[in-house]
Amino acid sequence: MSETKKQGKNLQQAYTLTLASIAGQVGLLTLGIIFVALFGGLWLDGQLGTKPMFTIILLIASVPVTVFIMFRVVRAATNRIQPTETQETPEEEQNSGKNS
Repeated sequence: MSETKKQGKNLQQAYTLTLASIAGQVGLLTLGIIFVALFGGLWLDGQLGTKPMFTIILLIASVPVTVFIMFRVVRAATNRIQPTETQETPEEEQNSGKNS
């Protein structure tokens, strides 16, 4: 396998792993926020005697919070991804010069 193909494969693997880690972060954050809202709402309802009210309110309020945090995580991760320029081998440079 040529060096260029090997570099391309490595870049693709790194990109795929980056996307998988972003998806994992977003999934865990979503679950964490939902669990905090659920258990916080159940605790408040138990303390105040308002059985489903705070649980429902906090679960509904967790949706825009989750969307906002997902946006921030994905935006921060995509800003860290640096595009790389593909380097042509000397043979490819010569071939591209002949085709012009």
